[in-house]
Amino acid sequence: MSEQTSSFESHISYAVAAAHRSVNQRMTAQLKKHGIQIEAWRVMECLDAGKRLTMGALASKALINPPTLSKLVDRMVSDGLVHRQISQSDQREINLLLTHLGRIRMLDIRKDVEEQDGALNGLLETEDGALLLKLLSKITV
Repeated sequence: MSEQTSSFESHISYAVAAAHRSVNQRMTAQLKKHGIQIEAWRVMECLDAGKRLTMGALASKALINPPTLSKLVDRMVSDGLVHRQISQSDQREINLLLTHLGRIRMLDIRKDVEEQDGALNGLLETEDGALLLKLLSKITV
């Protein structure tokens, strides 16, 4: 067995993890100037879509485990970025919504995120970026 074929670096799971780490580091640096974490950005993007999401739905969509999301939301509420609202359809559920300040901050953050996304796309051929998104969506469960 050659060194090439036995290397864990040839595994798809490794390549995806390495790409994730690289993108995560770039995004962390970009968002740091806004004083926000990647997870908080994902929460804000999810909420900015306009749907009223419960904590469970938000945790799933923002890729954050529920206990971590609860702590993050507490900080975001303290920072005035989001607020909690009792669901109109089920009094046992809490919906999260962006505040006015959260929406304003989201506009600035989104510009930098789109710039970062453009830089990543610049590393790929135009059709490769679309193909990458399509392929990644196939393995996302």
